[in-house]
Amino acid sequence: MKGGKLKIEKNTSVVKSFITATLLFCFGGPFLFSQVKAEIDTASIKIGEQIKYTISVEADSLDLVDFPEDQTFSPLEMVEALKIDTVPKDGRLLLQRMYALTQFDSGAFIIPPQRIAINEKPYLTDSFRIKVADVVVDTTKQKMFDIKPLLNVDRSRAKLWWTIFWVILGLAIIGGLVYWFFLRKKPLTEEEKIAMLPPFDRAMAQLKDLENSRYLLQDEHKKYYSELTNIVRSYLEEEVHVSALESTTDQLIDRLELLKDSGSLDLQDETIKQFKRILQTADLVKFAKSKPSNLVAEQDRTAVENIVVLTKEAIPEPTEEELMLNEEYLQEQAKKKQRKKIYIAAAVLAFLLVGGTVFSLTVYGFKKVKDSVFGYPTKELLEKEWVASTYGFPPVEIETPEVMLRTEVEFPEAIRDSIQDNNTFVHGSPLGLFSTTVSSTTYKNPQTEPQFEASLGAMLASWEAAGIRNIITKQEEFSSKSGVKGLKVFGSGQLKTPDSNSSRKIAYTVLLFGGQGFIQQIVITWEDGDTYAEQIVERVLASVDVKTTA
Repeated sequence: MKGGKLKIEKNTSVVKSFITATLLFCFGGPFLFSQVKAEIDTASIKIGEQIKYTISVEADSLDLVDFPEDQTFSPLEMVEALKIDTVPKDGRLLLQRMYALTQFDSGAFIIPPQRIAINEKPYLTDSFRIKVADVVVDTTKQKMFDIKPLLNVDRSRAKLWWTIFWVILGLAIIGGLVYWFFLRKKPLTEEEKIAMLPPFDRAMAQLKDLENSRYLLQDEHKKYYSELTNIVRSYLEEEVHVSALESTTDQLIDRLELLKDSGSLDLQDETIKQFKRILQTADLVKFAKSKPSNLVAEQDRTAVENIVVLTKEAIPEPTEEELMLNEEYLQEQAKKKQRKKIYIAAAVLAFLLVGGTVFSLTVYGFKKVKDSVFGYPTKELLEKEWVASTYGFPPVEIETPEVMLRTEVEFPEAIRDSIQDNNTFVHGSPLGLFSTTVSSTTYKNPQTEPQFEASLGAMLASWEAAGIRNIITKQEEFSSKSGVKGLKVFGSGQLKTPDSNSSRKIAYTVLLFGGQGFIQQIVITWEDGDTYAEQIVERVLASVDVKTTA
């Protein structure tokens, strides 16, 4: 059985069941007709064993037959109701439905008559007396042990591990993207490979590519000579360290002659003159639309190739000190490139993190993002797997984030003698962030009407004694899932914080149901303004259902 187990003294159970059966027999409907019959497979069981209770109804094919539903067999508990079995019999239908019943207390119990409706006309079954025996334990063979205390169960870390997994996966994906696009060594293209060659090798490779180009075949002499002069000028700027790319022909030749005269560049006069002639031809092609023959153009390319070779040979060998400085320079340049990649990767990562945070804050708000990262008690309650259970007698069906635990309640002496039984189940503290309390109370006098106002007044008085002030109350009608009408009382109050002048606002909702001989109460409290708690309350209230059969 979900929730609490019914606890009733033997004699009280028998008398109460007998009274219930008598009242139902006398006032609940007409006498038993032969077309409705009930039977049980046994009248004696042990605690926890099951009785098969079968109801048989003879009816026409067009008759509307309603069988008992829910917990109508109290004080026995219905474990299962099987589907209705239909059997043709003498031109009519025999409808049979079997119920599995049990009891977890020893004693003698009466299964009350069950109400069957045929075309909305009520019929009653017989009542049955059931004996429930204790399970005999041979203590000579089986040692007796003390009842074990309640154990605290560690909170499940499954959700935390899933959160960590998704965070690590997200960071891994971001890290992989950063590495792929910024840190990894990408395959070099042919142009990049040529650009990384030393100046002499690069110039020779570019001249070779120019030789294999189709500029001359396509009559594009201007492009041909522009590329030819750019190759040799770039080489001279890198190797000879003269301003070649931005100089005119005369300025470049003058600088080469100065280097030759100073001994920094050992070139022959004929080589310089030949280079000057090629540059002048190129100027005429680019600016005067001159068009030399393809043979001349090929000869000029070959001459430039020879000039590059002679220039390399004319450059003095660098000293050891110059080589060291050049090596340090190259290493420093490599480090700068690596640092630049790291800075870019860090900037991209920071941008993604900041962008993701800003987006989350904009869409979900600061509180929800903070609570998702650092956690919040009521948010965890809302998102965990809920439990639907039935508590007390008469039973209260309710869905909550966690199972409520039975607690003993001390009643004032003035009303203690009038109470037959009380079942109270609690989760949380009314003074905490969230709490739920379910209570079912039966009176010794079955004609006693439930005192909603008195119950509510006692509850509010206990809250005031606990330090809650300025309690506001509102009332309205409330209907359970099955349509049972009750009273809903809701409002708020101020709870003073211990050892402080500050206070916080507590919200509450109380549901009251009842009938002759019993009262059922559901109390929910939470911190006012807690959106997660408000969602919990909405879901809990939507799940409430009660049985009003005492």
